[in-house]
Amino acid sequence: MKAVFEKREKNTVHFNIELPAGDFEGALQKAYLKNRGKFNIPGFRKGKVPRKIIEMNFGADIFFEDAINMLLPEAYSDAIEELKLEPVDSPEVDVEEINLGEPVNVKFSVDVKPEVELGDYSTIELEKVDYSATDAMIDAEIDRVRNMNSRMIDAGDRGIANGDFVTMDFEGFIDDEAFEGGASEDHVLEIGSGQFIPGFEEGLLGKKKGEAVEVNVTFPEEYHEESLKGKSAVFKVDIKEVKVKELPELDDEFAKDVSEFDTLEDYKNSIRVELEKQLKDQEKIETENKIVEKVVEMSSFDVPEGMIQSQIDNEIKDFEYRVGMQGFNMERYLELTGMSVEELRNNFRSVAERRVRADLVLEAIAKAEGVEVTEEDIDKELEKLAEQYKQENTEKFVKDMKKGDLGFLKAGISNSKVLNLLNEKVKFI
Repeated sequence: MKAVFEKREKNTVHFNIELPAGDFEGALQKAYLKNRGKFNIPGFRKGKVPRKIIEMNFGADIFFEDAINMLLPEAYSDAIEELKLEPVDSPEVDVEEINLGEPVNVKFSVDVKPEVELGDYSTIELEKVDYSATDAMIDAEIDRVRNMNSRMIDAGDRGIANGDFVTMDFEGFIDDEAFEGGASEDHVLEIGSGQFIPGFEEGLLGKKKGEAVEVNVTFPEEYHEESLKGKSAVFKVDIKEVKVKELPELDDEFAKDVSEFDTLEDYKNSIRVELEKQLKDQEKIETENKIVEKVVEMSSFDVPEGMIQSQIDNEIKDFEYRVGMQGFNMERYLELTGMSVEELRNNFRSVAERRVRADLVLEAIAKAEGVEVTEEDIDKELEKLAEQYKQENTEKFVKDMKKGDLGFLKAGISNSKVLNLLNEKVKFI
């Protein structure tokens, strides 16, 4: 087999493969042996019809397609390796006229990774990202923990106020007729949370436990249920319980209950330390994102459509996993949102293209800077993964992982090294 590079047009490479006549004849014979049982010709037992007889009856090219399909996968793979190409999509194939006894010429057109023209990334200037833990952040965290450790107590005989938790039965009516989905029993609602349509929660303010009340509301024009949009409704509500959240006192005892610290001050200091760590991580991520945006901006190249579509596939898979974690499947999600698969893919297109561009630029910089991923780098990263996934036998985990494709891991390590390199080159202003 001989592969001949023809030309490159932007990201599309055109090349030819010449299949030796002997290889093609061998493939024809294999195709015949594979398919001879399918032919019924008078005078011959099924499966015993000579190849020549079949070709005389059905045409000399009867086995050409099968023979070509047998040869092309390996021939294409060898050609890609020989020409040092990195395809990003399936090739277009054109088999020229076949003459028995002569080599078979096959033309290929395939999109490959683009050639990235890098800008001068040694001159990057960025505004420094700087975050510090504030007293407000610490107070917010303490409020969160207090709410987690709160208890519900009876509100007594007073009227309902914002922040109360009301247990109720209700049923909605439009023109004196109950509508589907408008009723519930023992429903708990936090007043002021905005969970219900405008006017409902406000209509309960001042009312008391044991009361039966009617609340008049109008469904918003943008309401998700088409049949209810803009409709006036009356909800008949039986108020069964009114409770209020009681927060623990903010003192040393609270600190002892929720942490390993004996005083509130020490607990606050520990929160500050943890927040500072989180904010530093956030600083790092945002700085790296800004660096990537900058080097992509100063680089020049076209992204093949196949790479974008492939990344969209990845984004969809990730999104489907996250939706599944919330108890939905993709079909149900699309039904609820009224979105088509094509619309969903379009929504992910800009994100996918940004990620592809970022990966291509970082890969190009890695080549330009001679960044290498060593075996030691891989081992360290796999050991981190073993710890993350709480693997008892780290050595076995690393060994097993190395049996698979670690392309994703190597790419991540390389990108990390490139970002560290770029971070050293950046001038922060």
